[in-house]
Amino acid sequence: MNKFDFVSETERLIIRPLKEDDYKNWLNEFKNRHPSQHKYDKGKIDMSECTEEWFADLVKKHQELAYNDTAHVFGVFRKDDGTHLGMIDFSTLARHDFQWGRIGYTIHNQYWRKGYAKEAVREAFNIAFRDLNFHRIEAHINIGNTPSINLAKSVGMEFECTRKGFIFEFGEWTDHLVYYINSK
Repeated sequence: MNKFDFVSETERLIIRPLKEDDYKNWLNEFKNRHPSQHKYDKGKIDMSECTEEWFADLVKKHQELAYNDTAHVFGVFRKDDGTHLGMIDFSTLARHDFQWGRIGYTIHNQYWRKGYAKEAVREAFNIAFRDLNFHRIEAHINIGNTPSINLAKSVGMEFECTRKGFIFEFGEWTDHLVYYINSK
């Protein structure tokens, strides 16, 4: 099995890398997003540059990132009808004596408050620990991003610290909260 072939399922979801034939489903769900619900929700996104060729290149880029163990990117799909619900990714921060990664997650806002994010992140941790051999996963969360903080807590992540001036966004260096979970 290649590093980009991991597939995992829950009762309602399939978590797997994107494939070229996901294009129409993927694009449709981005186009169906609701307007932004808060500062950290991009809401509707201009997808005019996201052609089928562009998407094929994206899939190849994800495969290269996985092959090089730089990042592992997964689509979240509803099991019953295959609808693309969002994305989860793991970035490798350090290997060897650390086995340390960072998680990113997003569910299209038209599917919020249905438990998909919690279910997907919990299952993604199984991939991270079992298949990708991470020992520690961190989430770096904007201080005001209450939904993401609540999600991290609900999946068993613990608050570790506030990193000051950690990420450049919104035109300035911003503080982020660090939540973590270790393999059992």
